[in-house]
Formats: sequence, C-alpha cells, structure tokens
Amino acid sequence: MCAVHPKLESKPVIGHLSAIHDWPHAPLHQLTDAGVFMVTSGTYQKAGLFRTPERLTFLTHSLTELCQKYSLDLQAWAVFPNHYHFLAQILQPRNLSRLTRHLHSSTAIRINEQDGTPNRKVWFQYWESHITFHRSYLARLNYVYQNPVKHGLVRDASAYQWCSAGWFKRKADRAFFKTVLSSPCDKLDIPDDFDV
Repeated sequence: MCAVHPKLESKPVIGHLSAIHDWPHAPLHQLTDAGVFMVTSGTYQKAGLFRTPERLTFLTHSLTELCQKYSLDLQAWAVFPNHYHFLAQILQPRNLSRLTRHLHSSTAIRINEQDGTPNRKVWFQYWESHITFHRSYLARLNYVYQNPVKHGLVRDASAYQWCSAGWFKRKADRAFFKTVLSSPCDKLDIPDDFDV
C-alpha cells in the first residue's frame, strides 16, 4: 500500500468511447492501459450481506490480500455491508478483472456456505474509472476516505475500521494528507446510491 501519489498525466487519455453505444445494461470493461483506477462494486439488489463486523473484516482482508496477489498497488479502500470502493495503481490492466472475479467468487462462496444459500447471487457488477488527472486522483482519494462519513456511519472517517482512512491519517505526509482532505469530491460522478 502506498500513500504517495503516482505521477499522473496532465492530459486526458481517450479510451474506446465508440463502444459506449453497445453498453445497454452493464459497465463496459475495456481495460487496455495501465494506470490508476477507481473501482466500485455492489451486492446484488444492494443487500447488506456483509453486515457483521466479521464479514466486513473478511471482505476487507480478502480485498487487500487479492490486490497483493494480482499486483495492484492499493492506494485507498472502503468496505461496507453492500458495496466497496478502492483506488489502485494497476500495471497489468487484465489483473483488475481477474481480481474482481476472484474476490466476488471467493467471498460469495464463503458467505453462502455460512448462510446455507449455495445458489444465492451475491455480487451484481463493478465499475471502474481510469484516472488520468492529478486533481481527479486527489478528489477520488478524498471520496474513498470520506465514504464512511458520507454514509453516516462515523463522524471521523479514521474511526471506521473497514476503510484505509485511519491508516492514511497515521502514515501520510502531513502536507499530502491536508491536500487530499481539501480536494473537493462532492461533484464526482461515482455510482454510490447505496443505503448502508
């Protein structure tokens, strides 16, 4: 995990926008470039399947361990009963789909075994954004760190143990910490209409 921001390009990278018209029901995952990505995923029908502290811890550990396994440099994360967000620098873009497939499969199998519901659909889908501007990176870091506050779970994000905000507050350079927390994130277009 790294609290130091990566070097981001000052010009936007144009992706495969022509394919957006073929995107009727689900996010289009056309990952071709390495870089920093923000990822959001939610449970099926936004069900609070990870509502216990044990399950939140299990999901958090699964996410952080699989990021290491698939060589994603995890920058920030926040895990909730029905969704999660994370930012990571990804050198091999195909590893993001491998990570999410592995994470969703292994966590679904485990909680379905616990609940005696072997065929229940647990995860719905995930969305990723390739971040190419430094200010956008800072705003998304702040968004992820402040997400427990946004959802009304805590007053101070560092008090929410299933988020990297506490780690960031303790470990980050003070100037960088202040820069991130002062980065406006209220106008970001992030799928996050989850009631927690």
